[in-house]
Formats: sequence, C-alpha cells, structure tokens
Amino acid sequence: MLLRPRVCRTTRAWVLRLGSGLVLSLAFRAAPPARAADTHPTQERADRFLALVNASYQALYYVESEAQWKAATDVSPAHDASSATAGKARAAFVGNPALIQETKQLLLLRRELTDLTIRQLERLLLIAAESPMTNPQLTAARIEAETAQNSVLNSFEFKLAGKTVTANDLDNLLNRSTDLAERRAVWEASKTSGPALRAGLVKLRDLRNGVAQEMGYSDYFALQVASYGVTTDEMLKLNDDFMRVLQPLYLQLHTWTKYKLAEKFKQPVPHRIPAHWINNRWAQEWDGLSEGADLTPFFKDRTAEWVVKSAETFYTGLGFPPMPASFWPKSDLYPVAAGSPRKKNSHASAWHLDLGSDIRSLMSVEPNPWWFTTAHHELGHVYYFMGYTHPAVPPLLRNGANPAFHEGFGELTALAAAQVPYLKSVGLLPADFQADDTAFLLNNALSPGIPFIYWSSGVMAHWEADIYAKNLPANEWNKRWWHYVGEFQGVEAPAERGEEFCDPATKTHINDNPAFYYTYAVAQVFKHQLHDYIAKKILRQPPQNCNYAGNREVGEFIRKIMVQGQTADWRKILRDATGEDLSTRAMVEYYAPLRQWLEKENTGRPIGWK
Repeated sequence: MLLRPRVCRTTRAWVLRLGSGLVLSLAFRAAPPARAADTHPTQERADRFLALVNASYQALYYVESEAQWKAATDVSPAHDASSATAGKARAAFVGNPALIQETKQLLLLRRELTDLTIRQLERLLLIAAESPMTNPQLTAARIEAETAQNSVLNSFEFKLAGKTVTANDLDNLLNRSTDLAERRAVWEASKTSGPALRAGLVKLRDLRNGVAQEMGYSDYFALQVASYGVTTDEMLKLNDDFMRVLQPLYLQLHTWTKYKLAEKFKQPVPHRIPAHWINNRWAQEWDGLSEGADLTPFFKDRTAEWVVKSAETFYTGLGFPPMPASFWPKSDLYPVAAGSPRKKNSHASAWHLDLGSDIRSLMSVEPNPWWFTTAHHELGHVYYFMGYTHPAVPPLLRNGANPAFHEGFGELTALAAAQVPYLKSVGLLPADFQADDTAFLLNNALSPGIPFIYWSSGVMAHWEADIYAKNLPANEWNKRWWHYVGEFQGVEAPAERGEEFCDPATKTHINDNPAFYYTYAVAQVFKHQLHDYIAKKILRQPPQNCNYAGNREVGEFIRKIMVQGQTADWRKILRDATGEDLSTRAMVEYYAPLRQWLEKENTGRPIGWK
C-alpha cells in the first residue's frame, strides 16, 4: 500500500498502490486555481490537495455505487463480488495512510485555511475512518463481511405456510387481517430473516468497532454520531429528552391504541400491546386505526406510476426542476414481476450514484396510502441531492447538513403531501370531501408520528449503543432488544423470543447502515420545525391543515436550505432558517389538540403500562 506525493510548482501527484501490483496514478496538473495576492501558501497547498481528492473520490464513489446498485437490484454472486471489489478500491484511496496524514497536517494549520476547506478536510477524515488502510486486512474483512451480509439481506425469501411471499405481501396481510392466529403467523414469518443474519451481524459488530478504533474512536457508534459533532452520551441524552417531553402524549396514545385494538380483536385490554396486533412488523408505526383518515379507497383507480409522478409534481409545483431524465429508466421503482428469478432489496431508498446527475430510487411501489407517502419521502431525498449538486458544493460535502436533514426533508415531503387541502388540490380527495380533522391528526400521530420516536430514540438508539459502545455479549442481544421494546414502546412479543432469534437484524439498516436510527428521530423533530415555519410564517395556515401546492415561496425556503449541502454547520443552517435551535416545541404544539382529545377519550382508563 503506497501513496507517495511528488510535488513541484505546478504538479502534485500521488501514486496509489492498490495491491497485487495494481497501481493507480493520480495527478492534478491543470493550472492552479486562481490565487489572490494574499492567498496563504497553506491554503494553496490545501486547494491542490482537495482538487485531487474531490475528483478521485467522486470517480471511485460512482464506481462503488454502481456496483452496489446492481448488487441491491439483482442479487447474484457476481454482483456481490463486483460490489466488494469496488468497495476495496474506494477504501484504498480514501483510507490511505498518506492521504490521512496530509489531511491531519493541514488541519493542524487550520488558522490559515478557509472554513469551507476545513469542513472538507474534516469530512475526509470521517470518510477515511469507515475504511482506514492503516489496517488493510481489517478494512478488507469489513467490506467482504458487509457485502455478504447485504447479499443475505437482499435475497432472503420469506415463507408463509410453506409458500414464498414478499415483504409487501406480509405488510398487506397485517394491514387487512383480523384473525389473530393468522396475524401471529405473518409476524413470525417476518422475523425469520433474523437467524439468517445473526452470525454476520455478530462478526460485523467487531469489524465495525475495529475500523473506528483505527482512527481513534472508542467504537463505531461514536464514529457515527461524530457527523453531528456530538458524543455518544450527548446523542443518547438528546433522544432521551425527546421521549421525556413527548411522554404525556405517548402514554395517552398508547392507552387509546390498546383499547382500540382490544375492541377490534375482541380481546381483554392488555398492559403492553402484543406486537402482532400492530400492522407494522416492528411496531414502529401504528397505522390503520384512524378510520376517518383511511385513504385506501381513493387509490382504487390509481397506478403505481401515478404515485411516483405525484411526488415529482409536489416539487415541480414549488418551482423545482423536473428530475433528471435518466431517473426514470435507471431507477427500480416497482415490485419484481411474479415468477421472476430476480431478487432485490425490499427497503425503499434514494441513491446519488455519481454525486452528480445520476440519481435513482429503489422502491416497490404499489398504489396505496403507505407507498404514496413513502414515494414522497424518497423524492425528498432526490431533490435534496439535486439541490446541493452545483459547483459551489465540492463532492466531499454533497451530503445533508447532518444525516437527519436528509431524512427530515423526506419526512417533511411526506407530511406536507398528507395534508387534506393538498390531497384535494392534486385530485386524490374530491373537492367536497368532509375531513374529520381529529381523525387525520390522529393518523399523523400514529404513523410515523409519536410511536416512531419511542422506537427510534428508545429501542434502536439504545440497543445499538449497547452492542457497539458497550460490547453487549451476542448471547444477550435478543433479550436486551425485547427489554427495550417493552420498556420504551410498551409492546411485547406474542411469545418468548430466545437468543436463537435475532429480531433486531430483521430491520434493514441494522445490517447495512448501522448506528443510524436515532437520525430518524432527529428528523421527525426537524421536519416539524420546518413545517411549523412554513405553515405559520409563509402560508399563514394552521400546521395541521395546510397546503404547499404551487407556492413558490415555500419552494424557495426549502431550496435555500438544500443548496448548502454540508458547507455550513447544521445548527447554523437550522437557526438561520427557522430562528430556533433543534427543539420539540413545534411537535408538541402540532399535536396539542390531539392530546386534549385523547385525554377525554381515555377518561377513567389506567394510563400507560407500568
């Protein structure tokens, strides 16, 4: 492994030995950037270095992303091998010791550098920490293990009564079945991927911690929260604070929900809600309980293509350009045809393959309310990609201001698209539709809303912190998981779940984007702050019942945040946009009318489960 700089007045060149005799020569020989008379030599040195790094990073990122896309959309040993090879090539560059050393040396001279330069260098160190070639064997082992784990995840076949079913099939059955025996069978079928993924996840826990420790982080969880500029303890406290503030509402919602479900299934009211009573496989969302807000009948004559196009129309109506023409033929948007041997990842996602114009989405869209909001969420990512892809944002900083900004824009889009006035304006609801405002607010609270916070801030954040930061023994993983499900969510398994299962591993990002789920909780808080500002300050409409459609001022507000990418601190971007720091204030105010309604509905009932 060798990265050796050779410097002259107009050329800075690196020769990068990738292994097995393969050498990649990278040189920046173009005329140097225009230099102001007072530009410091250190800044010029950093400019040349980052010009090379950005170009090389973008090129290798594209190669790896294309290989990963094929591995996710057409699972095969050949595509898995290509993905692993591409991953190692990118790691060989971004994790190279000489590149890390130069970055650290420049950061020691940060007083002589611009803020934009410092942000790129700090970002480069975070990227390097994912695949540090100070220990090439460890990094290679991690890449190979990640590839193998993703292959199992993407190709797993669920079986129900001996018949192969898809993830969509399982979700659809949970959404419509009122037979508790059938629901339990479906729920248990959805957990069968856990044992298949368990051994790989145990191996990856140690490999991920290992690569983080190579760069001086205590563990992998600490590395991930570093992108927010906080420690593990600070991130957990932030999420605990979310739950503390929202607890009065959650307890009321939990109580109402278990009484509603007990009535639906003609069962005694439980203390904790049995997991198979809930439509979502992980109880992270509690949809399907607010009958007055059920939009399913209105999708009867809609197509999956209309669902995705409607999400694009949401943004073009705000003044954004159409998506790149290549998006449509290159994306994989709909379910695999019945009988096809092709297998693909079932989790919806958006991809910025080249950090330029090659933008795609991987979904399995069907014409129903869940996929309607999901498609809007994914295109929120897509338009964020498009927003910060311009020359003022270097490839290293073409990312969300923090990871929650990306998820937050997706969630903001989904929330805005679920408002009754908006649904009428796009023709999904008839103009004379009489909405039950409480029913729609309840529906928002149930999915994703409030239960999602206790799942992501509580169960997911604390469980992953336990396995990475605290090295929880693998023979205690499932027990700890269900302890947190009971403690934070007030939910329980239909029967004892032993350590032969690995129920956390059934959740996609536990495998392929670990120590991340707290980001979704931060995104919920962030989306409500943006939505509150838009509704009150721009639209001058109630946040619970407003319409973004066709409002160019709303589009400009969103665009100003998006175009910055990661070029400024996320706290400053949020404060500049909304006038406040990250806060649950807007979320509490949004659901205040619902809390009052729930308190009346729950009169005389024991609240909570303890």
